[in-house]
Amino acid sequence: MPETKEGSSAATNRTVVARKSDRELVVTRTFNAPARIVFEAWSKPELFKQWWIPKSVGMSLLSCDMDIRTGGTYRLVFSHPAFDQPMAFFGTYNEVTPHKRLVWTNEESDQGAVTTVTFEENAGKTLVTFHELYPTTEALEEALAGSAEGLPEQFAQLDELLAGRS
Repeated sequence: MPETKEGSSAATNRTVVARKSDRELVVTRTFNAPARIVFEAWSKPELFKQWWIPKSVGMSLLSCDMDIRTGGTYRLVFSHPAFDQPMAFFGTYNEVTPHKRLVWTNEESDQGAVTTVTFEENAGKTLVTFHELYPTTEALEEALAGSAEGLPEQFAQLDELLAGRS
């Protein structure tokens, strides 16, 4: 776990990961930046690439194609030394409301979640709520054992990126 300086936003803003039902995962964190800046980090590929992969997992993001608009699509291609072939994650943006809300599908398998991210600004800080609804309990269990473990690290990396932008 990286050290945090006393009084830094990483020391005061905690990422909370909670299972809300047998198919839902909700992650929240407050960032010390206005919603438009936080939204940019989620919607501009050049920024998204800088924080989305937890550094500790040893993966590389080979490509990041994002058409951020309602009906637009995304495709992220990752590699890892343990994988024979790169892995692609892709889907469609069902809703894009700038600085407020993103909703996308995860279409790489029939067990992919629908992800909703909301951005609520208050006094120059932004509460981000990351909500995933899975089609089955088993799909959520698999996510909790895998990719969801990296969310606190990802959000800490986003916090670092935002510290240099706001």
